Amino acid sequence: MGGAGAAMIIRPKRLQRGDTIGIVSPSAGIAALCPRRLQRGISELERLGFKVVVGKNACKRNEYMAGTIEERLEDLYEMFANPEINAIITTIGGTCSHQLLEELDYELIKNNPKILMGYSDITALHAAIYQQTGLVTFLGPAVLPQFGEYGGLLPYTKTYFEAVLVEAKAVEINSSDCWVFEHLKWDIEDNRPRSSLPNSGMKVLKSGCATGRIIAGNMGTLLLLAGTPYFPNMDGAILCIEDDEEETPASIDRYLTQLRQIGVFRQIHGLVVGRFHPSVGFQHQPELLRDMLLRSTRGYDFPIVYDADFGHTDPLAILPNGIHAELKATDEGSIAFRLLVPAVEQ
Repeated sequence: MGGAGAAMIIRPKRLQRGDTIGIVSPSAGIAALCPRRLQRGISELERLGFKVVVGKNACKRNEYMAGTIEERLEDLYEMFANPEINAIITTIGGTCSHQLLEELDYELIKNNPKILMGYSDITALHAAIYQQTGLVTFLGPAVLPQFGEYGGLLPYTKTYFEAVLVEAKAVEINSSDCWVFEHLKWDIEDNRPRSSLPNSGMKVLKSGCATGRIIAGNMGTLLLLAGTPYFPNMDGAILCIEDDEEETPASIDRYLTQLRQIGVFRQIHGLVVGRFHPSVGFQHQPELLRDMLLRSTRGYDFPIVYDADFGHTDPLAILPNGIHAELKATDEGSIAFRLLVPAVEQ
């Protein structure tokens, strides 16, 4: 086991109208608390032209988990093994998807490749499945936070969902026109569109040009896998990292330092940092983020850009783990970040 992420890449088949999408909860049991939000997410997927099957354990709740390890694995196995299911989207992240990695049936997944999408704590599944099988996995919107949004997917997120997963395009990851961080309590206050702000776009910290396979995920979750067979091969990667609104500048600095000390920055070809939620503390002190990025990557000259459209604000682009991409960043501030090949098979 291990090392598959550096070998043959398996691209899942693209989505087509009329296909069936399975919904699972591999981590937190939030779906049990937000039935209206879940139904909105299901309705949005149906409006986009897909059938939906909800895993039988997806709405269970066991403390902070969506059921036991066995129940969560059961839903994943049923979705991967069922030939009628064409893609799998998670309800939300959480804190415990890495509990599944030891028992996960990687051969089943490898022999039944299909789209798996989610973000935040789902990083553990993305990384392990990619590393162990070579299957391209997708850091992208989840059912409750994005598909369940009042009014449906935000236009930018919908554009990348369609382009990457349905149209099988080798897209450029551009910046959105506006972004959203307002929180409305689900199933209580989320009966209107959230307020948005103008987006100043991605910014260049270090210029340069790089190509490499995308490795994308939540920093804290990814680092849970350090020293295990599930940590992805970083050699030559374009690393795309983000973290959630509960972090602080100090905790982000710790994560970046750990990435340096386990040798990740010695291996990668480029770094893309997702936009942080304002509660983390960088919005009014952007120099804090720039300084810690420069400090943690000292001695390396790969390109670095930040404030990209992924993470724990909206909207979200879709980033496919394992797909070759190109990152160009100039001293004048222009940025081009694009997939070099489609992430899905026709």
